[in-house]
Amino acid sequence: MTSGVPAVLVEAFTTVACQGNGAAVVLLDQPVSDAWMQQLARSLNQSETAFLLPAQQGWALRWFTPSCEVPLCGHATLAALLALDHWQRLDREGQTTFFTRSGPLQVALRQGLAQIQLPSASLEPGEAPAYLRSLLSQSGNGDPLAYWRSALGYSVVLLQEDAPLEALASLSPQLQPPETGGLVLMQALGTQADAPTVAGQRADYQLRFFAPGLGIDEDPVTGSAHALVAPYWQKQLGRRQVVGWQCSPRPGGMVCEAGSSGMIRLSGSGVLLWCGSLQRQPDNCPAAGGHWQKLCSVV
Repeated sequence: MTSGVPAVLVEAFTTVACQGNGAAVVLLDQPVSDAWMQQLARSLNQSETAFLLPAQQGWALRWFTPSCEVPLCGHATLAALLALDHWQRLDREGQTTFFTRSGPLQVALRQGLAQIQLPSASLEPGEAPAYLRSLLSQSGNGDPLAYWRSALGYSVVLLQEDAPLEALASLSPQLQPPETGGLVLMQALGTQADAPTVAGQRADYQLRFFAPGLGIDEDPVTGSAHALVAPYWQKQLGRRQVVGWQCSPRPGGMVCEAGSSGMIRLSGSGVLLWCGSLQRQPDNCPAAGGHWQKLCSVV
């Protein structure tokens, strides 16, 4: 790379600028070192920065928070799809495959919405830790109705429908393991007349997500969290399709439906906030194989 490295910032899962979840997307033409990507993600200071590299039948995709690489990120996947569309790098059908550390992810643009498929995981019932019950009680959110752990490393808590989840101050400074790896607080929206809408559809549930162990005080809109809990709401409501909302200070939402082979298809919008090029060149690292080599060789 002798010129600037193409990069954009996309606000994912929203139709309004400066809401939703921002993700930087960087377009590479050669493998680069993990250290270079981590330093850049720290400087860009988004909850995730996505790095794209051409692969045999699609694109290799990796995600970095300001402090570490993560194996899965929904909003930065949607941002990467919209970035490729901006750069006119999608096929005529508006679709492609991302090869990631969590496996291949099918993505497409359909009827004005970006669609991504993410893996879900089973929710294993458990008992909420005493300290977490105390934090929720002190904040006025009451005692949890249910608590689960998941293979994604997230803890999930179901709150009562009338709990003031939207007004909750961040719990990140007070969280303890394993909740530091990701805590989902969710509740049904019931028949609230003022429930938010996504793509013209009324939201069925809302959640918030805290992950201080990943360097994220609060993630504004979390695709992986919705992919995890969508099957629960589909079963509760008896529908294949449900609408999720994230009532963070930068709110946004998505339509969730069952995909193939246990995947969840998330549909949402995004806003291109800025586009340009990075003037910092990648490290001279001809041996930057590792994960890149594995992802780019997938057929």
